[in-house]
Amino acid sequence: MASLMMLSLGAFAQFAPGTLSIQPKVGLNVANLSDLDNTDPRLGVVVGAELEYQLTDLLSLSAGALYSMQGCKSDNGISLFGVDVNTKTTTKTDYLNIPLMLNVYVTKGLAVKLGLQPGMNLSAKSKFSGSVAGYGGESEGDIDSVQSFDLSLPIGLSYEISNFVIDGRYNFGLTKVFENAAPKHSVFQFTLGYKFAM
Repeated sequence: MASLMMLSLGAFAQFAPGTLSIQPKVGLNVANLSDLDNTDPRLGVVVGAELEYQLTDLLSLSAGALYSMQGCKSDNGISLFGVDVNTKTTTKTDYLNIPLMLNVYVTKGLAVKLGLQPGMNLSAKSKFSGSVAGYGGESEGDIDSVQSFDLSLPIGLSYEISNFVIDGRYNFGLTKVFENAAPKHSVFQFTLGYKFAM
């Protein structure tokens, strides 16, 4: 019985103080843009790795590099002179994000996370598809007005068991996405990672 208890504690414990670890991770973004009407989330991939240094049993610091697919979708339909006109637009803004996080382990394996996340825009495209009375097509082009730098405030929770880490966070956009418009990023992010001691 004592052995089972020790195994259980080991499975749920984070790394010891003074340990540096690396965590490759992959997951899903549910991304949108604030201050826009009639938009839907864009689902996208997030992939990368984070380094974490365990300061104490309670606190750690982490820094990462994540490729993150963000943006939004919109679906509009109107009737023009009795003819149905439908348009769909996907705004694709992809970033290299660098989350810098303070992790507070409130219990074995469970951490509350808060930080700051600078990001660099890697790609900005708009995909348009439209149909008139059932006939239509698609086109895609670059968006020139997307700013090259982005800043977000990530906050979330992570749970670690046997070196696997389930992480859920919300990235609250602090800077405007476009040069002359108000929208900011709003991203729910869910990842699964695995920690290796270095």
